[in-house]
Parts: sequence; C-alpha cells; structure tokens
Amino acid sequence: QVQLVESGGGLVQAGGSLRLSCAASGRTFNTYVMAWFRQAPGKVREFVAAISWSGGSTYYADSVKGRFTISRDNAKNTVSLEMNSLKPEDTAVYYCAADATPRNIRRNREYDYWGQGTQVTVSS
Repeated sequence: QVQLVESGGGLVQAGGSLRLSCAASGRTFNTYVMAWFRQAPGKVREFVAAISWSGGSTYYADSVKGRFTISRDNAKNTVSLEMNSLKPEDTAVYYCAADATPRNIRRNREYDYWGQGTQVTVSS
C-alpha cells in the first residue's frame, strides 16, 4: 500500500552536511504523516523529525533541533531530511516512516510503514 525507499546516507566529517531523501509510492501519500527515526548500534530507535501531511507542521527531537530540517514534496512523493552541523553522535541508521493517523508522532510503534534504512556515519 505504501512503499518507502531511503537514500542519501554516507560518510561525512563532523560539521558537514547530508541530505536524506525518502521516495514513497502509494496513492495516499499526501495524507500521511511522515517521519524520520534513527537507530545506533546498541541503542533504541529514536525519533528525529516528523512533518504533517500538509507540510504545515514540523516536529524535531531536541537533539537535532536547529540543525536538521524536514520537508516534503507531495507532488514528487518525497520527504527529505537536511542535516547540517553533523556530530559523531548523529551516526546511526536512519529510517523513513509513514502513518495516516499516528497518535504520538514521536513513538515508532505508531507507524505502519517503514523504509529499509540508510546508514549515516559522522567522523570526528
């Protein structure tokens, strides 16, 4: 029903930038809340950012607020995460997620659809 494919991960030095993209397929993409989560080895999957279906509301984890920007282009069925001023602690696998009606946008169990993940590694 909804397929998500992430891209844009890679290796970057601390202080650098990366832009992650998530391509969505499905006929109801523009009605879904979209989010990014990340998971580092040995750690729980954590919320990074989310954006409403209209793009009018955005939400960020405190750890990335002011450095990351989430956006979506419903015409192109994509959601992006612009990551600036990257830190080594940002190193993780980043996942794109989608759900029509998440009751708590910061909880990963609220999301029904997930991408395969893309690795982001930030070197010091």
